[in-house]
Amino acid sequence: MTAIDYLDSPAAREALRRRTLRVVMASQVFSGAGLAAGVTVGTLLAADMLGTSSLSGLPVALFTAGSAGTALLIGRLSQRLGRRAGLTAGYAAGALGGAGVVLAAAVDSVVLLLLFLLVYGAGTATNLQARYAGADLAGPRRRGRAVSSVLVATTLGAVTGPNLVAATGDVARDLGIPALAGPFGLAAVAYGLAGTILFTLLRPDPLQASRRIAAAEPSDPAATGRQRTGVGKPSTGGVLAGTTTMVLTQLVMVAVMAMTPIHMRTHGHDLHATGLVIAIHIGGMYLPSPLTGLLVDRFGRIPVAAASGLTLLVAGVVAASAPTDSVTALALALALLGLGWNLGLVSGTAMVTDALPVQTRARTQGVVDLCVALAGAGGGIASGMILSATSYATLALGGGILALAVIPLIARRRPVDA
Repeated sequence: MTAIDYLDSPAAREALRRRTLRVVMASQVFSGAGLAAGVTVGTLLAADMLGTSSLSGLPVALFTAGSAGTALLIGRLSQRLGRRAGLTAGYAAGALGGAGVVLAAAVDSVVLLLLFLLVYGAGTATNLQARYAGADLAGPRRRGRAVSSVLVATTLGAVTGPNLVAATGDVARDLGIPALAGPFGLAAVAYGLAGTILFTLLRPDPLQASRRIAAAEPSDPAATGRQRTGVGKPSTGGVLAGTTTMVLTQLVMVAVMAMTPIHMRTHGHDLHATGLVIAIHIGGMYLPSPLTGLLVDRFGRIPVAAASGLTLLVAGVVAASAPTDSVTALALALALLGLGWNLGLVSGTAMVTDALPVQTRARTQGVVDLCVALAGAGGGIASGMILSATSYATLALGGGILALAVIPLIARRRPVDA
């Protein structure tokens, strides 16, 4: 489809929007597996190689920090060359990082481990940035559902990845490599496939297409519910409210999630149980997306963002009170943790995208995701220290209470179109 084709009629633009969503969703199936595999065993691998659990939050902090830097670079590259170039480059870096972690484990090098965990974070950033590609061609009243479609496509790979931990570990062991490195090999392959799909099929580029559409027919703010999608100035209130929501929910989710495998191993649970709990958690992160998108579009961004804080509080209470021998209770807590994150991400993404003119959208979205990733890195670092100094229950409950701060903060920065 050429630039002239999709400028011809609303029907042609709708066809392009649907095709773009299908391509991005296909890539997300693979990237979800890459994302989830490393998250499941990263803390365990680091604890083994470092010889201490007090720094077990370091892997999550490192690949979240890598995600932060990559988010900014992807945003800038997408601003200049389009989503296809930015997302493809991000997944290529993620694949390199996954392969590097396998190498680090094989030669028992902590230095290489830390370096390649940083690079591996590029895949996490790219996985999240892809949601913006799904929203580029969507109108304001369909934006929540567009974001949710991309997120739910991640579910298949994200739920499958943790359940392949044991199988990929067996393969790694047969090759003379530590079993915990196996899932990172899966991540390298998965990220490589995701990047290949986007590089091959994401044409025309959705961000560049949306710019041409906006230039051909500038948006009328009154016709779009006062949400700016054309060439105007950004809405500061919308950007701040959306960023605040995503930063807080990311920080709390990463902190509790990162320490759950350590908590489970300490109390005698094996990798199969850990993989199951993380798979349920990631299902909670992505499976509710269609419903979340519908709620965001129908009832507004702010109510759903407030619900994210309340849900994370409930998750913290359940995790803190869960019996240490109960996989079921931990699975419920982690499912609620994922749901709270999902409510915050979809509502926050919609607020940010609503507030940005298409001509400068990608660059600002990269900065927003930088802030989100840095919050996750901080949560990852702090979580290991808090767990060592106090307990998993204290960490979970404290995170839930912190999540409630999203409600007064977004109320003060309420965007006019929320």
